[in-house]
Parts: sequence; C-alpha cells; structure tokens
Amino acid sequence: MPKPEDATRPLSAPETLSGLPSDAFIIERARLDAVARRIHRKMDDYGAYGFTSHQSISLNVFFDLAQEFPDLEDLYAICLLIPRMFFEVDCDLFILDSKDGVLKRCAYRCLTLPLTEAPEAIFSEKPLIRDNYLFLPIKGNHDLISQLPFTPRGDIIGVLCIHPADKLDEHDRLFFERYANRFGYQLHNRIINNKNKEHIHFIRSLVKDIGHNVIVPNIYFKLYYKRLHSKIDLLNILERKIERFLRKTKDVLGPHYGEGEVLLRDIEYIRDGMDDQYKQIYNHYMHTSLFLETLLRRSHFEEGRYVLEKRVCNFKTQVIDPQLERYRPRLIERGVEIDTSLGGVPDAEIEAVADVGLISQVYANLFSNVVKYAREVPDPGKGRTRKFMSYGWEVMPDFFGPDRDGIKLNVFSSGPPMEMETARRLFEEGFRADNAKSEYGTGHGLYFIREVVRLHGGLEGYEPTPLGNNFYFILPKEPEPSRAMSCVLPERPGPRVPAADDGIEGSLHTPTP
Repeated sequence: MPKPEDATRPLSAPETLSGLPSDAFIIERARLDAVARRIHRKMDDYGAYGFTSHQSISLNVFFDLAQEFPDLEDLYAICLLIPRMFFEVDCDLFILDSKDGVLKRCAYRCLTLPLTEAPEAIFSEKPLIRDNYLFLPIKGNHDLISQLPFTPRGDIIGVLCIHPADKLDEHDRLFFERYANRFGYQLHNRIINNKNKEHIHFIRSLVKDIGHNVIVPNIYFKLYYKRLHSKIDLLNILERKIERFLRKTKDVLGPHYGEGEVLLRDIEYIRDGMDDQYKQIYNHYMHTSLFLETLLRRSHFEEGRYVLEKRVCNFKTQVIDPQLERYRPRLIERGVEIDTSLGGVPDAEIEAVADVGLISQVYANLFSNVVKYAREVPDPGKGRTRKFMSYGWEVMPDFFGPDRDGIKLNVFSSGPPMEMETARRLFEEGFRADNAKSEYGTGHGLYFIREVVRLHGGLEGYEPTPLGNNFYFILPKEPEPSRAMSCVLPERPGPRVPAADDGIEGSLHTPTP
C-alpha cells in the first residue's frame, strides 16, 4: 500500500551498482495516473461494446495490416476490404485529398464490376442512414488537426459509406462506427507522416542549396576582404611615398608645398576612414559567418537536432571578447558600464570543450539581454546610482561527479531582481517576463541558451542579487567518459544547483556586485 507522501512524489529510476539511476528519464506520477485512468475507461468501454470475437479479430487484422502496408492507397484498400471480406457488405470511401483537401472517392468495386452511380457523400457529424446507405463520419485526431495540409470542417476528413444498411443491426452499426473512428486516426497519422516526409525531403534539398548558394559564396567574402585590406595597405604605402616626395621636393615646390601637405592630410583622413569602416564590416562579417555557418550546419538538419562540434577553446579571446566588442557600442548607447573590477574572465585557456559557434550565441543572447534590461540601481560601494554589467567565471570542483569539475560562467546586469515565480519560468520556450514587454523579443533567447548548455552536458540558471540579476551556466571542463547508461546527478555536499525546495536563491555564487 503506497504511503500518503508517495502520492505526489515522482517514481525513482532503478539504481545501478554505482548508486546512479540507470535511466535519467522518469515518468511523473501524475502522468502515469492520467494514463491509467484512461486505460480503465477504455476497458469499461470495450466491455460495454460487447464486440463479437469475429468483430474483434477484424479490428486486429486492420491494425496489423495498417502497420504492415506503408502507402496511403494501401490503407484505403484495407479499409474497404475488411468489411467486405469479414462481413460481406459493400463500401465506398470518400476522402479529402491529403494535399489540397479536394474530395475524392475510393471503391474496390471498380476492380471487378462496372461502377454504378455512386451515392452522394454526406458529411454529417453523426452516423446517418439514407437510401439504404449508412454514412459514417471519419474524424481525425482533434489535437492534431492543425498539422493537416488542409482544414476540414468539424474534424471530418472523410466519409465511410456502407450498404445495404438494412443488413446491419444496431450492434453492427456501433461496430462500424468505431471502425470508422479507428480508420480516421490511422488515416490522419498517415497523412501527417507523408507530410513530414515531404517536409524532410524539402529541408534536405534546402540545406544543399544553402551550402551551395550561401555558405560557399560566404567563404569567398573572406578573400575579398583580404584583397580590400591589401588595397588599404597599398594606400598607406602610397601615402608614405607622397610624404617622402614632398620632403625631398620642398624647396622645388616652394609655395605649392602647403597644398601638397593638405592633399596628404586628405588622403590620410580617407585612408583612416576606410580602415575603420573595413574593421567594422569585417568584424560584422566574422560574427555573421560564425552564426550562419553554425546554425545552418548541415549535420543539424540531417540529425534533426543541434550537433555539437566541440573543441578546447580560450573562452576570453574566442568567445567572450568578440561578443562583448560586438555589443559594446549598444551598451555605451544605453549607458551601461562594463564593470571588470571583480576580475572578469582571465586570459587563460579554460579547459572546457565547447562548440565555439553555439556558445558564442549563448553569450550574444546574454549580452543582448543586458542591453535591453539593465536598469539603474543605488550602489553603496560606489556611492552613486548607476547602470552596469559584469561577467566572470569560477571552477566548481567535482560538480558533475568525482573528478569531473565544472566551470560556472556568468553575466550579471543591474536592476530590480525578478519575482520568484517569474524566475522559475525564465528558460521556458516563449516565456517573457513583465519587464520585457517594452523591449522587442520572442522569448526564445533563454530557451536557446538552455538547449545549447544542456547539449554540452551542462546546466543553466539564474540568481537574484541585491543589485540585480545574475544569469549563469555550468559546463563540464572535460567531456563525460563514454558509458552505456545515462544518469542524473546524485545529491552530494558542496556546490550544487539550487533545488526546488531551496527557492531561487541557492548555494552557487559567482562573484557579482
């Protein structure tokens, strides 16, 4: 007998000899209970139906063959032939076409007999008998209707017409009504499956086009930029030559020497402007190329998920500094100070393996949020009100298990700390806090961070502080050793992620103001 406290506690995964669960995916008790209740209702329903063994066998054959035959036309044939071969009744099948929703008629009689005048399809919400024909609505899965390539009325995607109707008693009509429902769900799934196959085929073709028409041409831009930079260098050389020429011919030029100096200063001004513009455009190109080539990586589309390309990287020079420089003008424009008084990120090789492109986008999202949401706060340490940000990192010994250290990286921004309920939902897809309403956004940024960090085997989180909000993520310093089982981290003393019972404020603290 389960104890009262077990009612709300999730099931535990079986443990291995190491004490770790053998499966990290645990079905919640509430979900199990909901499915169990549905099973009990189905058991009661089938008891009330009282289907004969012959009728039950026909349903079993239908489901077996529906799985065996892959094509949509095969499913039509199965639907038509089961009633004829098991119950000796004729059928017509009226289906909304899976591509454009146009009504089409299927019948097995065209194989052996001339087609007689077909009955007019009647799309009724309920079974209907007319002119000795039993019209049964074929309904799709209501929860998945939006995924169809067309929009049916009342979830009805077809009609099953059985005749002669006077051959069927009430129990037979109930059976065929349920038969039409089973066929409708199978048909709906088959249509969606075909649509998904076409979608996948299109994406694969699109990825090839992207690689050929976007990625490869983008690589050539680097060559063009190098050529442009060489031209700027040549202009600089020409400028020095003109300067030497003016010095040598100063006496010859006489009063025209001053005009030569003016021309030289004009050339220098133009060259400096071109060089500055070149650096800005080239930096923009490098950021865009990194994100473009990372997000449109062919392996993502082939696998249907983000595929990491990990390598040891210098987080400061390869990830953080480039993104900070990208956002520096916007931070200055918004009046946000960059406070590195606590050390920032040292110029050291952080021996954490990571996908540079995806982790760079994690920082881009965090810095973008600082631009949008940093606010002024009274700072007792400085004796004034200010709007600022900081960033840093710290090593978390044994965070991911014995001898598996973690690195906690954080970005802090000043402002009012968030409410606890808001903080709990920050990393959900599409969620936007109340303070975000005045700024443009989709609610995808923090969710993207969560997905990328977890793909790296890490954890993401948020901490409120007296002066603002601290967002962090923790990555393993080294890849997890290969092993056959998946696991979740056990409870242990020392640094840890705040548990739900701890509230938002926990025991992980990267130094922040």
